[in-house]
Amino acid sequence: MDTVFLSSKECSNKAHTSQKIYEYVESCIQQVGHEHVVQIVTDNATNNMGAAKLLKEKIPSIFWTSCATHTINLMLEGIGALPRFKKILDQAKKLTIFIYAHHKSLAMMRSYTNKREIIRPGVTRFASTFLTLQSLAEKKEQLRHMFSSTEWEECKFSSTPKGIASYKTVSSVQFWSGVAQCLKVFSPLVKVLRMVDADWKPSMGFVYGEIKVAKEEIITSLGGNEKAYKPIIDIINKKIKGRIDSSLHLTSYLLNPYYHYKDPQLQYDPDIMNAVLDFFDTLLCDNFEMQRVNDVEFDPASWWGLFGGTTPHLTKIAMRILSLTSSSSGCERNWSTFEGVHTKIRDRLEESKLNNLRKDRNMEVLLANDSLSAQQWIVDLDEVDPETQSLVVLDWVDLKETEVGRDGWKDLDKAEF
Repeated sequence: MDTVFLSSKECSNKAHTSQKIYEYVESCIQQVGHEHVVQIVTDNATNNMGAAKLLKEKIPSIFWTSCATHTINLMLEGIGALPRFKKILDQAKKLTIFIYAHHKSLAMMRSYTNKREIIRPGVTRFASTFLTLQSLAEKKEQLRHMFSSTEWEECKFSSTPKGIASYKTVSSVQFWSGVAQCLKVFSPLVKVLRMVDADWKPSMGFVYGEIKVAKEEIITSLGGNEKAYKPIIDIINKKIKGRIDSSLHLTSYLLNPYYHYKDPQLQYDPDIMNAVLDFFDTLLCDNFEMQRVNDVEFDPASWWGLFGGTTPHLTKIAMRILSLTSSSSGCERNWSTFEGVHTKIRDRLEESKLNNLRKDRNMEVLLANDSLSAQQWIVDLDEVDPETQSLVVLDWVDLKETEVGRDGWKDLDKAEF
């Protein structure tokens, strides 16, 4: 499976109402044929959800699901807002802002880190947060040496309030312990984020199962201490609800052999089986003959006995839904690419040529090419002049040469999907 650019529409001068979104989506569906469409993926904006209801009335056999990338980012932001994590993140941001605010401190940092940046820009605000936190942890010893050096003592900024605060942060055992704990808690969800945000493998059959695995890893990383992990798990469960726990997600989870063979008892989970029934009610809404399994005598074990691997209908359905993406981010990356290559001068490029100009599939999906999404780590946004919006934009050539790729993901690359 691959992402194919179908069409785009300039509508910046029009209100993005539910009706307008529905009309455009419905026209695209008619273009390819509704029998070839399984799902529409968007974020949970009110106008999108309104469009989903309109589509449900017109074509009830198509699923409208929430973007998994957007949902997992909401989870991570919610967890990052918990007091114990927010304190560490705020300290880390003040440290990086101080270092990047002065030529002297920035030059010292680059000298001690062998010209490697401590900030890593990500494709989202939280991706930047995680990547930068990971980068700080990797450069812990270099930063400690910098702030304990004679060069720092002689620096005029060392005696300023922010300089003293930065020194205390880098010297604090509690701070580095907090950074390590943040990474332990964030990493399981970032692994899932990285999976659903990538283009190289359909993720629909994995997203729900890997969220479950992430929750288990978080509980383990916190030593099974319910008081410590419960607020985190509550945030995850709250963000999942109504977003990535739909009948399509749960049916894909059940039909994925990766999970089904690990736990044959999945078919007896009442929540999952109810989701399966809802799934077939939607997918086969006009096929009453196929829906006869959904009656008062329905038995999950018997149903799976009848609909085994040799059943062509189930096989076809499983192949369709397990080939789906769970995120809209792949399309968003395509839009950015097409915006750069399909200009007025080159508006006659064929669709096949445009698809060949897509970004490298092997690039690290969470890393960004510029510093815009990492501004919160470079400058204090509360102090930026709102009239000039004079944000800092850095040249990331040295970052690309030394850190872009998979080197920064040594621990995360151990996970295979």
